[in-house]
Amino acid sequence: MIKLILAVGAGSFLGGIARFLLSKSINAVSVFAFPLATFVVNILGCFAIGFFSGMALHSSQINETWRLFLTVGFCGGFTTFSTFANENLNLLQNDHIVGFALYAALSLFVGIIAVYLGNLLSSNIFK
Repeated sequence: MIKLILAVGAGSFLGGIARFLLSKSINAVSVFAFPLATFVVNILGCFAIGFFSGMALHSSQINETWRLFLTVGFCGGFTTFSTFANENLNLLQNDHIVGFALYAALSLFVGIIAVYLGNLLSSNIFK
């Protein structure tokens, strides 16, 4: 059990660092009021968890420890629902109703599509 806890912790550590660096890079060039950095991070995380889940399902080389490291750890540390919720609240509080609606709807819709595409890709690679 300790091995699994350490795997999840290490994945979370690396995912959090990756999120921080990618978000800083996107925010440095973004000119939109739309929370683009969190949107991109969360969509990439959706694609990644779909890919890793499919890989674990179709590849005998991915054991439970690696599956947990990649999905629960890395993807869990990389993506951020709390920031997504806070940014939606900020959009609402600043009367950006259209921005709120687009951000919430696109995040959900594109996120599910990204999970599906990641899973589909890994299913084709690891048959």
